[in-house]
Amino acid sequence: EMKYDAATIGNHDFDAGIDILKKQLKHANFQFINSNYNFKDTVLKEDVKPYQIFQKGDLKIGVLGVGIELEGLVPKNLYKETQYLNPIEKANQTANILKNDEKCDLVICLSHLGFKYQTDKVDDNDLASQSKNIDIILGGHTHTFLEKPEIIKNKQNQAVAVHQVG
Repeated sequence: EMKYDAATIGNHDFDAGIDILKKQLKHANFQFINSNYNFKDTVLKEDVKPYQIFQKGDLKIGVLGVGIELEGLVPKNLYKETQYLNPIEKANQTANILKNDEKCDLVICLSHLGFKYQTDKVDDNDLASQSKNIDIILGGHTHTFLEKPEIIKNKQNQAVAVHQVG
């Protein structure tokens, strides 16, 4: 009803288990995307794409998704054979495809990593600083409210806008 274009997967999407998540996806009128969860041995193998491309006016926009490590956060029996892959590596690989192969004007990462941690856990700030070819990170998980996006320089010394809406 809100006319979403795409969404990524977060830890709470597994609260009722991956089989129920699969059943709920049919109610969405938009694509679920995630590039760092490997669903190949799960019921979601055909339902979640690593990225989606949208044409909005003159802009070709590539959107990718990344999610937080599920182990220790979600009971294994709820996400079953889902494999967590390094979100920075997978986001960079996917952004490279979107920017260089698909020739997207803008690359947006939908993140469910969290904004900033005081530990070595990967967050949106880490992703931004270690990224290539990502222009904007729209994050979730930590429910951080930002009045305006944080601007972080990536590996190519280019600005990445990082935002969460609380």
